[in-house]
Amino acid sequence: MVALSGLRRYAEAETVANGVLRELNQIAHRAPVSGLETNTLRHLATVLCGLARHEEAEAVVRGNLSRANGPAAGVLHTTLAQSLNGQGRYEEALAEVRRSPPRPPRYAAGHPDLVAAEALYGLGRRAEAEDAVRRSLADCERWLHPAHPRTGEARALLARVTGPKPGEESRGEPGE
Repeated sequence: MVALSGLRRYAEAETVANGVLRELNQIAHRAPVSGLETNTLRHLATVLCGLARHEEAEAVVRGNLSRANGPAAGVLHTTLAQSLNGQGRYEEALAEVRRSPPRPPRYAAGHPDLVAAEALYGLGRRAEAEDAVRRSLADCERWLHPAHPRTGEARALLARVTGPKPGEESRGEPGE
């Protein structure tokens, strides 16, 4: 599921996540599955964001946030912020991402700052967004493989944040 999500094969990743959740439900009476279930639901929320189903992702995260603890809770707050960004609810997204731990687990390197940068950019706070996305990119380059999708996302957001403002692209005459 994680690999499929990383490859942007979100529909397949959703199918796998739902299959894992069905299996966990069948063995829940025989084995402790709460941690696995919470982790799977966290990945499902990320997949739903990738499918632009942000309201569903928000519901999944909010329904499971109270069950998570430690770094998993921080990652869920960041995923919730990501879903709120997708809905244009940037102030709420900033509040959620600030609930993430200051030092996320290695696999989440750069994610909180990237999500914060998206919210700040959505609010028109370009200088703050640039600072956040540069921190994200530095963390991604330090901790993740160079081909990791988050590194590409950070570079793309940095280009948008530091590029011309929307509507200012090229005001030259046609044909110039």
